Amino acid sequence: TTPRMEKFKITRQKFTHEGRTIYEWDQDLEEVNIYVQGPPGVPAKMISCVITPAKLTLGIKGNPPFIEENFISTVKAKESFWTVEDGVIHLTLQKALKGEVWAAALQGHAGMTGASLDPMAMEETKKQMMLQRFQEESPGFDFSGAQFNGSAPDPRSFLGGPTTS
Repeated sequence: TTPRMEKFKITRQKFTHEGRTIYEWDQDLEEVNIYVQGPPGVPAKMISCVITPAKLTLGIKGNPPFIEENFISTVKAKESFWTVEDGVIHLTLQKALKGEVWAAALQGHAGMTGASLDPMAMEETKKQMMLQRFQEESPGFDFSGAQFNGSAPDPRSFLGGPTTS
């Protein structure tokens, strides 16, 4: 994401289960990010993370996975990666379809509070992604203060879709 793109507000969704945060996630025009608090005292070399185009498997080596779910859509596995920063496992997933708005990060959690975008959050995400797309396609202009009247168009299909990078 370029510094100019950082002007656009990206809201993290927090998926909790039985009062515990399982993960947080957000998305922009090209990526979905998932943030998981790593187990205390477990070094990065003990983390097992497998990203395929359709599925995420995450856990501690030698143990059953903590998360084993299909993505809501497809990712470019070879361009996706994970890091550990301040105890947080950060997965950066490259969307296979640039501009696609994901309603949730993981299929098994779709429809659950925090894991899925409600209609209002979905509309806000579409607006932010459209502004990111406009900014990317017209770098000489500043769209950070722009607003939409009514519903935002789908950033994936509007005017033939985004330019591919």
